[in-house]
Amino acid sequence: MLTERQLLILETIVQDYADAGHPVGSKVLESQLPVHVSSATIRNEMATLEKMGFLLKEHSSSGRIPSLKGYRYYVDNLVKPSAIDPQLVDNVRKALDNQFFKIDQLVASSAKILSQMTNYTAITFKPATKQVRLQGFKIMPMGNQQVMVMLITSDGEVESQLFNLPRQISGEELEAMVRIINDQIVGLPLDEVVDKLRESVPVLVHYIRQPSGFLSIFGGILNKAVDDQFYVGGKLNLLDFVEDGNIEQIKALYSLIDRSADITNLVATQDHQQTIHVKLGNEMADRSLLNYSLISATYDVAQHGQGLIAILGPTNMPYSKIIALLEVFRDELAHKMLDYYDFYD
Repeated sequence: MLTERQLLILETIVQDYADAGHPVGSKVLESQLPVHVSSATIRNEMATLEKMGFLLKEHSSSGRIPSLKGYRYYVDNLVKPSAIDPQLVDNVRKALDNQFFKIDQLVASSAKILSQMTNYTAITFKPATKQVRLQGFKIMPMGNQQVMVMLITSDGEVESQLFNLPRQISGEELEAMVRIINDQIVGLPLDEVVDKLRESVPVLVHYIRQPSGFLSIFGGILNKAVDDQFYVGGKLNLLDFVEDGNIEQIKALYSLIDRSADITNLVATQDHQQTIHVKLGNEMADRSLLNYSLISATYDVAQHGQGLIAILGPTNMPYSKIIALLEVFRDELAHKMLDYYDFYD
């Protein structure tokens, strides 16, 4: 259990190191602590915190910096969001004050805005699509037995793919197949569509020689619509915090930001009951992120599901400021999305 004085010292060192980027000494702390404590007493407390694993010394005569254990304690017990600045709220609203014709445009723009406001890397996920339904199905003849299959979902997304039909299929048969799908499939939640199509195969087999091939393509389009879609802003900002001369880390980070599966896994353990979540470098599977932290926040868009926004930056980032920004941003983003759905629904 840390004493009140030790808590003050740890909190001040974390905040000073975020602001200045170099070790913090006892003389600096003496002038900053809200209670009068001698420099010698502060040095003793710093030594105790170092023995407990909360602080580190870069070399024998330097001040202290927080350890990952120190950051974890600070994040779990001490950090408080900065006071909400009305100007910050106004800036976020103005940044989001554009007309968006697709949710994806809004989510992509949010990643770019967040990265510009922080100079870190931003990741934004669109709301989960479990309640999204298949709203429309069309087949457009393209000539030479080629058709374009189009799916329209209830959140305004349109997915399409070209498909080659057997030459034996006539226009009447194609129309009959479209009617069957519209009668039995349209209106269902996306995660039920393929199962329902499989039930309809005995009927569809009269119109398609290889219904399993059609199901495969139909399923592929649906997977594209259902998959978590995310956007990354400020990818190269990650490289600003690479250890000097660490070529291997640079290579690993370049590889990370180009692999969608790794980005998804990075935020996969987000607890959606905990609206703000901080993950430190040693808690992330990718070792190239050892001196980075991920701060993520969920945002709720009513019946349209939950999305997520996240900031990936150096471990010594100003947590209070970033958490305050994410709290403001998620609220404004959710309002913007609700306005979008209200307008297009």
